[in-house]
Amino acid sequence: MPKIKHIALSTQDVEKTAKFYVETFGMKQVGKIDDPGTRGVFLTDGDINLAILNFKNDTAAGIERGKSFSGIHHIGFQVENLEAIAERLTAAGSRRRHDVEQALGVVPGTEGNVEVKWTGPDGIMLDVSKTGWLGTPTFGH
Repeated sequence: MPKIKHIALSTQDVEKTAKFYVETFGMKQVGKIDDPGTRGVFLTDGDINLAILNFKNDTAAGIERGKSFSGIHHIGFQVENLEAIAERLTAAGSRRRHDVEQALGVVPGTEGNVEVKWTGPDGIMLDVSKTGWLGTPTFGH
């Protein structure tokens, strides 16, 4: 069965965005790209590859998005401690999205695909969960 192993984020500030994911979630940089169409870095958490990219032209970005597009709608992180990550997210300038949680009927602390929503760089929403997502392994498995 295929597994998600790569998420690409389009950004206007590669360094700032990469720094957020490295400092907040402990991701490691494993590569760089600088070709005629794209500049960026590749990060990993050991299970997933996260590309932080800045497209140099509309064609490389895909004409429907263009080089000025930033984002992906949201990505999720499974964590061992919700309180600890809340402190790190707050320190990084993120804010809790109670409005979205309420609109979706999310009840923090209950089983489900997401427990807490936060803002992230480039308007990307973050899901933070201790229980993980359907179809993903739990910690230690």
